[in-house]
Amino acid sequence: MPFTLPIGSKAPAFKLKSTEGKMVSLDDFKNAKVLVVFFTCNHCPYVLGSDEITRQTADRFKSQGVEFVGINSNSANTYPDDSFDHMVARMAKHHFPWKYLYDPTQETALDYGALRTPHFYVFDADRKLIYTGRGIDSPRDPTKMTRNDLAKALEEHLSGKKVTTPLTNPIGCNVKWEGKDKHWMPDDACDLV
Repeated sequence: MPFTLPIGSKAPAFKLKSTEGKMVSLDDFKNAKVLVVFFTCNHCPYVLGSDEITRQTADRFKSQGVEFVGINSNSANTYPDDSFDHMVARMAKHHFPWKYLYDPTQETALDYGALRTPHFYVFDADRKLIYTGRGIDSPRDPTKMTRNDLAKALEEHLSGKKVTTPLTNPIGCNVKWEGKDKHWMPDDACDLV
């Protein structure tokens, strides 16, 4: 299997602590028509730059049964700003319309093959992967955005069409792996296209 979950794969199960202090699992989203799982963090300028676009996308599709869940898998030892306490503070400040979960063991990031923050995975009602990659084409500076690939994938799927571009390369900071340099990536992690 490639490092990143291939299109058509089932969503790997997870059970992680949310910023609300509750354990949240994949099964908690069983009523979602579409589930968007995305790997994110507290510090990355690509996340900070595009969070409001992600919020707009989540709000836009919520009434159509689309739910979002953000997962922070970054090592707080490698990047202290990505600690759970900072996650709680960030959600208290921004009130994002998604659950924000902590993956301190990084097992969920490995199960999904997360490459960068942000990195999006869109699953259909059967929890099969129909899109993975970037949200927008200019996450660090959304004023230069020309494409919202995440919104396009959701639009196509919800209108009964096949997603025309199911793979894009995520644009952002690499996941901060425990015990590794902040720029390190696994040997088998590579661009998706």
